[in-house]
Amino acid sequence: MTDALKRLSDEGVAIWLDDLSRKRITSGNLAELIDQSHVVGVTTNPSIFQKAISGGDGYDQQLSDLAVREVTVEEAIRMITTADVRDAADILRPVFDSTDGQDGRVSIEVDPRLAHNTHATVAEAKQLAWLVDRPNTLIKIPATEAGLPAITEVIGRGISVNVTLIFSLERYRLVMDAYLAGLEKAKAAGLDLSKIHSVASFFVSRVDTEIDKRLDALGTDEAKALKGKAALANARLAYQAYEEVFSSDRWAALDKAQANKQRPLWASTGVKDPAYKDTLYVDDLVAPGTVNTMPEGTLEATADHGQITGDTITGTYEQSRSELDALAKLGISYDDVVRLLEEEGVEKFEASWNDLLKSTEAELLRLAPSKG
Repeated sequence: MTDALKRLSDEGVAIWLDDLSRKRITSGNLAELIDQSHVVGVTTNPSIFQKAISGGDGYDQQLSDLAVREVTVEEAIRMITTADVRDAADILRPVFDSTDGQDGRVSIEVDPRLAHNTHATVAEAKQLAWLVDRPNTLIKIPATEAGLPAITEVIGRGISVNVTLIFSLERYRLVMDAYLAGLEKAKAAGLDLSKIHSVASFFVSRVDTEIDKRLDALGTDEAKALKGKAALANARLAYQAYEEVFSSDRWAALDKAQANKQRPLWASTGVKDPAYKDTLYVDDLVAPGTVNTMPEGTLEATADHGQITGDTITGTYEQSRSELDALAKLGISYDDVVRLLEEEGVEKFEASWNDLLKSTEAELLRLAPSKG
């Protein structure tokens, strides 16, 4: 069942699971996926935690204790989510040690309501790193305009970062620039650059969802021929940008100081359109030095029938550029699409966070001791 996953791993793609819950930790499921399915990391986001906390009784004991202490809802959420991340990090610690810190990592996101506040994002990132207190944590910071200087500041303090919600090639280059600036800051402060890691989460499926909708609205044969191509083209050109930046003279100076490359991470890899093969954003995004974080359904589909045929990115850049150019000729604005997707991404995470606040508050009230 896991031959395709092994082949993917052998091609230099780190397989991470895009999900986490208390049940997954306590049942041994996460350990099993690490042992049998080549999973070497975990990503989380507000939507994942909202689903986990509202979907079972695995949190009742901790919620009951928090209710007795009469903590705020925000504090309760942080205690619950950092506990899960800490426990997952401990399960992944052998992977972290065996890969010299490259993998075996668990991501936790700053409060999405801070996405447009640089200073608050930095403060939250520092707090999360302190709360989880594990070397194999990545703090997720969104790639908003306000997020870019926060990335530099947090990396400069020696905290490893997962930059999330990247949709555009231009923004991705700014993310890499922010990372390098952070490393230069850390180096000037005398920090050990070999201990600082980062991934850049480039979102995939949502690009096809939005652009396909616009192609359908056009309805021409020319438009139909471009369906399902934009997301792969966008991601492949992102890898080209990665190769350029991490072979530059600026990078060479940091490389000499034992710095780590910021790996591209393919996120949102679950296929949204049932007309496409369910392993599309895995099979067709294979290249060394990348990460693919998958929901469990995509992981299982890849294990069952993934077609891993080697590097499917290098050498595709001219074709990828022509496909994006063809969209522009049809009047579909790339800049408008990626701007919209970033705005929607922040809004969706904020909505999930607010749902999490409401459901956690309800649980705290339910489990609070009666006062008599």
